[in-house]
Amino acid sequence: MTVPYADPPTDCPLCPRLAAYRAENRAAFPAFHNAPVASFGPLSARLLILGLAPGLKGANATGRPFTGDYAGDLLYETLLALGLAEGLYDKRRDDGLALADCRIANAVRCVPPQNKPTPKEIATCRPFLEAEIAAMPNLTAVLALGRIAHESLLRTLGARLAAHPFAHGARHALARPDGAPLALFDSYHCSRYNTNTGRLTAEMFRTVVDAATRAA
Repeated sequence: MTVPYADPPTDCPLCPRLAAYRAENRAAFPAFHNAPVASFGPLSARLLILGLAPGLKGANATGRPFTGDYAGDLLYETLLALGLAEGLYDKRRDDGLALADCRIANAVRCVPPQNKPTPKEIATCRPFLEAEIAAMPNLTAVLALGRIAHESLLRTLGARLAAHPFAHGARHALARPDGAPLALFDSYHCSRYNTNTGRLTAEMFRTVVDAATRAA
């Protein structure tokens, strides 16, 4: 049975620092979304891609995960190439892009100052990830983009961090709360910094997304 799922409310008060930062951004950028960013894609998906948090002028501006910044350019280009997305990615929430058997979420749903949520903020937002996983009956694989997403998922599932170290391209055998098997794949975050420094190439990223897709 599918468990009901609800995204955080528009004026979520759970993290005072993030709520204050949203208020600042509403004043500075009134045309931006400036609210918790809802996940994108069907709850029936078998693959969940988990990022860190909305970027100030990316998802926080557009209201859709990874939409409007370089990380989204690489992510959606890859998803389109692998058949996990359909339509045109035009860096807008209303561009008509649709995900196929794939869902995208963030470990932290609100934009944090300097892209750095605190450990307490990550933990406070974790119940939304727990509820999301419970509401995805067909979920069999998760692709974590970066160490924070990786560790947040492990804590969500009650898995030991030391037994599942983060490494680009790594695969970890986990289990959902209901006991069903769940594969976790790791990737360096598809940020401009990682690609500009050569830590992550488009080919490296496509390889790990493809592996997670095949497992799902």
